[in-house]
Parts: sequence; C-alpha cells; structure tokens
Amino acid sequence: MSQVETYNYKVIRQFAIMTVVWGVVGMLVGVYIASELAWPWLNFDIPYITFSRLRPLHTNAVIFGFGGCALFATSYYVVQRTCHTRLFSDTLAAFTFWGWQLVIVSAAITLPLGITTTKEYAELEWPIDILIALVWVAYAVVFLGTVAKRKTPHIYVANWFYAGFILTVAMLHIFNSLAVPVSFWKSYSAYAGVQDAMIQWWYGHNAVGFFLTAGFLGMMYYFVPKQANRPVYSYRLSIVHFWALIFLYIWAGPHHLHYTALPDWTQSLGMAMSLILLAPSWGGMINGMMTLSGCWEKLRSDPILRFLIVAISFYGMSTFEGPMMAIKTVNSLSHYTDWTIGHVHSGALGWVAMISMGSLYYLIPRLFGRELHSLKLVEVHFWIATIGVVLYISSMWVSGIMQGLMWSAVNSDGTLTYSFAESVHAMHPYYVTRAIGGIFFLTGMLVMAYNVFRTVTNPKVIGINDTILTPALAH
Repeated sequence: MSQVETYNYKVIRQFAIMTVVWGVVGMLVGVYIASELAWPWLNFDIPYITFSRLRPLHTNAVIFGFGGCALFATSYYVVQRTCHTRLFSDTLAAFTFWGWQLVIVSAAITLPLGITTTKEYAELEWPIDILIALVWVAYAVVFLGTVAKRKTPHIYVANWFYAGFILTVAMLHIFNSLAVPVSFWKSYSAYAGVQDAMIQWWYGHNAVGFFLTAGFLGMMYYFVPKQANRPVYSYRLSIVHFWALIFLYIWAGPHHLHYTALPDWTQSLGMAMSLILLAPSWGGMINGMMTLSGCWEKLRSDPILRFLIVAISFYGMSTFEGPMMAIKTVNSLSHYTDWTIGHVHSGALGWVAMISMGSLYYLIPRLFGRELHSLKLVEVHFWIATIGVVLYISSMWVSGIMQGLMWSAVNSDGTLTYSFAESVHAMHPYYVTRAIGGIFFLTGMLVMAYNVFRTVTNPKVIGINDTILTPALAH
C-alpha cells in the first residue's frame, strides 16, 4: 500500500502551501507598516492602510496565517508518522483547513475596516472568534483522536508538545474572548478594568508560550533528528522540558503589566515564574543543539539543517532575553519601547519563522514526491533571512534602549531632558534599518515561494523514502 493511501497527505499539502502564501502576505504587510513608521506619508491619508489598521492584520497573518498553517501541517504529518496511523477523520481535517483559511480571510477584511476588539493578538470580533473555537475543537478531535488510535505503544515527545499547545490555546482563546455582543460586528469584553488586562495578558503571553513556542518545539523534536539523521540527544530531558514548560509558562503573563494597577504580588509572581522559565527553555534548547553532537560538519553542506539549528539558537537567545526583561528594574527601562519589539521579532523571525521554513523544506519534497527544485536557493534564502533578522532586532535593541533612556532622563530641576518629539526624531534611522531588515526577510520568503512553486510543479515525480521516527530511535 502506498504512503498516499496509508496517510492523509492531502490536508498537509494544503496547509503547507498556505503557510508559504500567508508568510508572503503577512510579511509584505509587515514591511509596509514598518515603512510607514519611517515615512508616515506612506499611508496617503487613507484610513484603511494606516498603521493602526494594518498592524493587527500583520500580526494575525503571520501568527495565525503563517504560523498556524505551519503548525497544522507539521502536527498532522508528525502525528501520523509517529503513531503509524491515518488521521482520525479526513472530513474534520478538511474542515480545519477551510475553516482556518476563512478565519484569516475574515481578518484581512475586517481589520482594515476598523472592526476590532482592540485586544492584542485577539482583535477579531465575536463571530470570527466562534469560528476559531469550532475549528480548534475539530483540530483537537483530529489530533487527539489520531493519538488515541495509534498503533505504537509510545507517544513520541513531539506529540506531547503539539497536544499541550492545542489544548491550552483552546482554553486561552475561549476565556479571553468571552464578550457581550451588541451588534453583529461589535462586542464588549466580559471582563472590566484590571481583570480584563490580566485575562488579556494571561492569554497574550501564553499565545507566545504555547502557540509560538510549545507547538514549534514539536517541530524541533521531530524535524531536527530527522534532518540530522540522529536520535534526540536526551529523550528524558525532552520529557522534563515538556512538563516543566507546561506548568511554568501559564503563570508568566503578569510581567506585561509591571507598574500598572495590577496588584504588586501578582506582578512579582509573573516575574518570578518568568525567571524560573529560563531553566526548561534552555534545557530544550541544549537538547535540540546537542542532537547534532558528533555530526556538526553537516551544517556546512546542509542549509535545511542550518535553518533548524539557527532557529534553536534564536529560541535560546529569546528565552534568555524574555526573563531578563521580566525583571521589574529592567522592565522599567524596556517597557513600551522598541526593545520589546526587537525581543518579539527575535523570537518570531529567528525562532518561529526559521524553524517553520526548515521544516517545510524537509516536508515539501516528501509530501509531493518531488525532488527539491534547488538546494542552492535554500542556501540563498538562509543568508538573506539571517541578515534580515540581525538588522531588524539589532536596530530595535538600540532604538528601544535609547528610547527608555531618553524618556527617563531628567534635568537637575526635575523637568524632562527630552521632549517626546525629540525621541521620535532620534528613532528615525533605526526605523529605516528595521524596514530594510524586513525587506531582506520578505525577499527570502519570496525566494522560498519560488523554490516551492518550482518543486511542486515539477512534472518528474519520484518516491522519497521517509523512515518513520520510532521511539527506539529517539532515546
């Protein structure tokens, strides 16, 4: 029996292609709004393309469009391969694909029109939120149902991370999105005041912790060993990494609300949990890195593996920087500045995007039974993307620290040394640099789109053997 008959690859192919499509769209919007901050006249006084309207579209397109499709594609692939069984329901799997695309298209229509809840990473109004919940419940049924009917006694660790991410995101989305509708496109949060802020950042930071971390760690634990053709460095450490991350991450949200009306003990708890998070995060990063122990020379000739390992490096860097920024005294300098933007994008571009790109470069040839069009273009993409990330985050670090220092500088008589306008003027060259970094990263994504297009349209079909990753290999 062929692989195509054994496993449901159709829905994975669809999600894989849409990952690339939404990556291009989301990053294009990101470059445009970054350019608007450097050159404000670029909004042409058109309300639909102002920064305030397009910024949530950018975040939704890259997080839920690009990142979400990558998670769907890889989780459906990994769970079938490691459980030796077909997806629980082909019909529900198809519903998750079409439903998720409808969610992203709805975001692309409503957000530029100014239809928004104004909640970070949860801007979509209540009808779309209900659709998200329905798709997500279907996703949970498909994934967990597949695990339940597995033909292996062992549940491979990548599936633990995927399952943890799916269940937690369902809880976060449903409770943060509770609202009272007043019309078809307008609702008010069920929470008020500081409770609303706390629920929002319980959701907001764990959207990072579970959607953008746990799910992508599932990718790391499958695709790094597969591409390196090596077992996971320590399977025991991977299990410790999972449980420690799951129990600790959920408490870290209050560090977004330092020096606010949130009770001081809650802020301190968020800071403490954020600092403790450094241990499991770095344990996982070391586990991913050390999987290459004894075969580091593969990085010289394998740009796909380079994507994966550099992504893990950014994961380590971001999960060091995050806890440091959660310390109240550091946060007093960094909060509301571009330093936070730099931190977010070192994780989003360096970790999330690059681990997704490496995983897709592994997946696409196997899904379509065609040899990758050009490994050289993967190499080109890697260097363009890396340069783009470095330009982006370094400019935002410098801009952010400068902002914090300028805002807090006072004269001997207690008056502010700098006006806000002066700080904005000082930021301009760094905003230009950020836009250039974004252009580099977008260019890399376009290179990938071309490479993937040439790969899937290649008339020469070949069978690529893809050995199943068994627990015995992953010790």
